[in-house]
Amino acid sequence: MLSGQSAVDRARLTIAPASEIITMDEKPAQALRGKPDASMRVALELLRDGKVQACVSAGNTGALMALSRYVLKTLPGIDRPAMVAAIPTQRGFCQLLDLGANVDCSAEHLLQFAVMGSVAAETLGIVRPRVALLNIGTEDIKGNQQVKLAATLLQGARGINYIGFVEGDGLYRGEADVVVCDGFVGNILLKSSEGLATMIGQRIETLFKQSLASRVVGALALPLMRRLQADLAPARHNGASFLGLQGIVIKSHGSAGVQGFQSAINRAVIEIQENLPERLHGRLEDLLT
Repeated sequence: MLSGQSAVDRARLTIAPASEIITMDEKPAQALRGKPDASMRVALELLRDGKVQACVSAGNTGALMALSRYVLKTLPGIDRPAMVAAIPTQRGFCQLLDLGANVDCSAEHLLQFAVMGSVAAETLGIVRPRVALLNIGTEDIKGNQQVKLAATLLQGARGINYIGFVEGDGLYRGEADVVVCDGFVGNILLKSSEGLATMIGQRIETLFKQSLASRVVGALALPLMRRLQADLAPARHNGASFLGLQGIVIKSHGSAGVQGFQSAINRAVIEIQENLPERLHGRLEDLLT
């Protein structure tokens, strides 16, 4: 199908055969054991064997994580990979992790996430990224034992610009470049933010249609609203990295369109150019040993 498109450079296009697919509702264990020739697994094996430089998938997230850990393995010093994505803030963007790969995390896991998030932010051009732990308050006495212990570990970590705790509103004010939390909290934050943004957009659109006067105001505000919508559009920021693997894996949103999937591919290209796994490996040796 792709080879028939005039815009495709056929010399750079290779189609790898796969006889099985992993559905969105399959359990990771079932996908791992029961689908040896699934397209997702074939892609990861091509990455493992050095035939491709990255894997980008919009498929089953749990299956992709399980297969990535099994096929690619984690970097030395990393117990669990983490999902990270860019979140829009008042100052630009913040790297938020974990986004759901690890529901239960120890303080040591949060330390590893902080190291990986810091290196990922550096690959995007941020010098000495400000790293913070997401918490219910900024005071040292706030938070559960896991977060408090992680704070102690980060305070003693070499080469990490740890600035302390940040609350949810501080994240959106741009108080940190990297915000670390467990996957349970991170996934709820991400989904709540997406839902809130959609609701606000719909409410504004409804208000602008209520009367002739509001329609006039809406017409005047339309260019600014479109600019804001473009800046905050999920498609523009689509693509969550699986950090901590011996290879580059990007998870695209399952409902992403052309622009969204292109954003995920662009993120993969940046990580290839920056040789992110190798950079992570070097920093992990310095910081976690």
